[in-house]
Amino acid sequence: MKRILTTALLAAATAAAGYALPANAAEQSAKQQSNRLQLDDVFQLEYASSPAVHPDGGYTVFVRNYMDIMTDRRVGNLWRVDNNGKLRPLTGGQYIDHSPVWSPDGKQLAFVSNRSGSMQVHLYWADSREHAPVTRLTSAPSNLSWSPDGKWIAFSMFTPRQAKPPVSLPGKPKGAEWAEPARYIDKDNYRYDGAGYAPEGYSQIYVMPANGGSPRQLTFDDYNHGGTLTWNGDSSEIIFSANRRDDAFEQPLNSELYAVSIDDREVSQITTRVGPDHSPQVSPDGKRIAWLGFDDEKMSYQLTQLYVMELGGDKPRLLTGELDYSVGDIQWAADSRGLYFAYDKHGKGHIAYQNLSGNHSVLTDKMGGLSYSRPYSGGSYDVADDGSLVFTLAHPQRPADLMLQTSKMKRKLTSLNDDLLNFKELARIEEIWYESSHDDKKIQGWIAYPPGFDPTKKYPLILEIHGGPHTAYAGSFAAEIQLMAAKSNVVLYTNPRGSTSYGEAFAQEIHHNYPSHDYTDLMDGVDAVIEKGFIDEDKLYVTGGSGGGVLTAWIVGHTDRFAAAVVAKPVINWYSFVLTADAYNYFTKYWFPGVPWEHTEHYMKHSPISYVGNVTTPTMLLTGESDYRTPISESEQYYQALKLAGVETAMVRVPDAPHGIYTRPSNLMAKVAYILHWFEKYPKAEDK
Repeated sequence: MKRILTTALLAAATAAAGYALPANAAEQSAKQQSNRLQLDDVFQLEYASSPAVHPDGGYTVFVRNYMDIMTDRRVGNLWRVDNNGKLRPLTGGQYIDHSPVWSPDGKQLAFVSNRSGSMQVHLYWADSREHAPVTRLTSAPSNLSWSPDGKWIAFSMFTPRQAKPPVSLPGKPKGAEWAEPARYIDKDNYRYDGAGYAPEGYSQIYVMPANGGSPRQLTFDDYNHGGTLTWNGDSSEIIFSANRRDDAFEQPLNSELYAVSIDDREVSQITTRVGPDHSPQVSPDGKRIAWLGFDDEKMSYQLTQLYVMELGGDKPRLLTGELDYSVGDIQWAADSRGLYFAYDKHGKGHIAYQNLSGNHSVLTDKMGGLSYSRPYSGGSYDVADDGSLVFTLAHPQRPADLMLQTSKMKRKLTSLNDDLLNFKELARIEEIWYESSHDDKKIQGWIAYPPGFDPTKKYPLILEIHGGPHTAYAGSFAAEIQLMAAKSNVVLYTNPRGSTSYGEAFAQEIHHNYPSHDYTDLMDGVDAVIEKGFIDEDKLYVTGGSGGGVLTAWIVGHTDRFAAAVVAKPVINWYSFVLTADAYNYFTKYWFPGVPWEHTEHYMKHSPISYVGNVTTPTMLLTGESDYRTPISESEQYYQALKLAGVETAMVRVPDAPHGIYTRPSNLMAKVAYILHWFEKYPKAEDK
C-alpha cells in the first residue's frame, strides 16, 4: 500500500448560504448547483497584481484585474488601498492599465495604458490625483524605470526596421486587386507564441523627460535590448541585459549586463560569464549592482541565483549559493544593506530578506494567487522605504488579494471576490504527500473535494497535470479545478519529478529523460487517492496542458486504467516539435542531446506518438490554432494517428488562441466545458 506521509488541510470550504429545503428534489438539485461555481462566473472573477507601495509606506497602488464580458478580455484599472484596507480608484473604464512605478519622491506614478487609443506612458500626480498620457509612441512601451534624480523615465520599445522584400512582381495594372504579397522570412527566430510572426526590428531603449516630451533612442544595434532597466547612482547611465553576440542564435541564454550612457549613447559591457545575466538592480546608494543568473551547464533546468558586486567592479559575489531554489524579483532595501527576493519552495511563494553577508531570513511563504485559471505558483510584491511589505496572497479559494506585512502586524487589505464567492460553495483543497514507488521520493499534491462531499459515496477522479515541465502547482485558487470539482468530481493535481520548488536535483530528474518516472509519480498519486476509499475506479479521468498534455498522451500509451483522457496543447512527436516550435534553438540544446536527425532514437523513445498503438482510451485533443509553442500540428498528428488506430477521438481547435488559452475568458470556459463533456461521455467499461 502507498503510504500517505503528511496530510494538511489548506482551507475549509466556503460556507453556502442557508436555504429552505425545497419540496421537489429536482428543485433542490438545481438550487445546489446554482450555489456552485458556474462556467460564466469566470467573468465575475477579479484579482490584484503589480503592487506599488508608496515610498512612505502609507498606501499601495495596484492593478485591479477583471474580465470584460462584452469584449471577452481581461482588463485592469489602477486602484489604491491604504493600510487600513480603504479602497479608492485612480483610473476607471474598460482599459488596460499596468506596470505602475513610483517616482523616487513619491509625487508621481508612471504607468502604461491604452486609454488614449494605444499603449502609452501615462503619469498620475499624487497631489491633484490627475492622470494623462505623456507619450505618442508607435509601439507599446515596457520596463518603465525612473532615474534616481527623478528627471528621466527610461523604457524599452520595439523599433521597426525597414526591410525591402527581395522580389517585386511586375505588371500589376493600376487599380488591380492582387493577392496579398508573399512573405519573405530569413530571421532565425521568426515567430513567437502569443505574438505571431515577428516583424523586422528590435527592442531598443529610450529615455524621456519625466514630465513628458520627446523620447530619445539610446540603443541602435541589431539586438534586442530590454528586460529590467536600472540607473547608476548619478543618473548618467542605464543598465540593462541583452544578448549582443553575433552567434546569439547558437547561444540563446548567454546574455550579459551592459550600460548605456544617456549623453553619448555609448554602450559598455559589465559582465562576461557564460550564462544568462539579467534583472539588474542598482542599490539606492549607487555603490553596488545586484542581478540574477547562473553558469550555463546546458541542463533543462538550472537554478537562478542572486549576485552582487561593486558598481564598476569585476568580482561578482554569489549570495544565494546555499539556497536550493531559483530566486527572482529582487529589490534593494532602502538602506542598501540587503536585498529582498522571491522564490518557490514546496509549492509556496516565499519572500526573503538577504543581507550582504549571505544570510537570509524568510518573511512570508504565502505569496501567490496570480494564476487564476490553473493552480500555478507565482506572485508579486513590493517594499516601501520603511520596510512595509505588500504582496499578492495565495489562497485555495480566492484569486490574488493584497496582504500587508510590517514588523508589527499583518493585514489583508483587499477581498476582491467575496461578493461572488461568499455565496458559492467551493471545493475544499487538501494537501497530500506520498512516496513514489520508483525510488521513494516524496511527492506533493493537492486534492480538490467537490462541494457537498460525502466520504461514504463514490466519486469520479480527474488527474490534472501541470505543464512546463519545469514549473510547479500550488495550493492556490484555480478556476479550472474549481469548475471540475463543481460537477461532483474529485480532482488531483501534483508536482511530479521535474517540477520546480523542490531543489535542483529533483527538477533535473527529467533532464534528457522526459517523460519517464514522472509517469510513475502521477500514477502513485492516483493510487494514494483511491486508497482513501471514495473513488469510483471505473471513472478515472486524466487531462493536462502543454507538458501536462505530453504526460496525458504518455499515460494513455502506457496504461488503460483511465475511462477517458483530454490531451491539451501537447507535444506528441519531439522530432517535429523542435522543428516547428518558436524557441527551437533553445529546445534542441537544453532539452535534448542534439538535433533530432542525429539522435532520432532518443527523440522517438520519449515521444507519445511512438506508443499510439497501445492506446485504447477515448482521447480528445484540445489546442489553440495560433499556438506556436506546441503547434497545433502536434495535435493533428495524434488525432489522425488515433483515427488510424481505431481509437475514439475528437479534436477541439480554439480559433486565434495562443498557448495561453485562458487569456480569453470564454476560451477558459470552453476548455473546461469540453473536458467535462468528454469525461461525462465515457464511463469505464466493465471488462476493461
